[in-house]
Amino acid sequence: MLNHQKAWFFFVVYIFVLALPLMLLSPSSYAANETEVEKIDINTADALLLAYKLNGIGEKKGIAIVEYREKHGPFQSIYDLEKVYGIGPKTIEKNKDKMMVVLPEEDTTLEQTKVGSPETDETVGNEKNGETPLIEESTEAPE
Repeated sequence: MLNHQKAWFFFVVYIFVLALPLMLLSPSSYAANETEVEKIDINTADALLLAYKLNGIGEKKGIAIVEYREKHGPFQSIYDLEKVYGIGPKTIEKNKDKMMVVLPEEDTTLEQTKVGSPETDETVGNEKNGETPLIEESTEAPE
């Protein structure tokens, strides 16, 4: 009988030792972890992600957001969602902590790589005269 009581005593002590670190954590640290929300970019999120993450946004409104964005370009602010049919200020206020807007960078790579562009003033062959340069093939065998 004494061995049985010792076993229970060590079991309770073992559980207490394991639970002690959890008891020492303050409730505010639990609240901080629960309130952290990963924001989604409404300019890149697809309809299903919008429907899954945002309150009051179902699949149909998610599709409407994506269609509006494709037709009118990227949103400049989360409040631009009011321009989408069926989404009002209450829906935006409910979700403002879950959304963000990242504006896409302008694609200038094409302008920077154009030959003869005013920025670089480079020309190849007779392109300056409007002619396309010809590439001659060599018939000599490589050494």
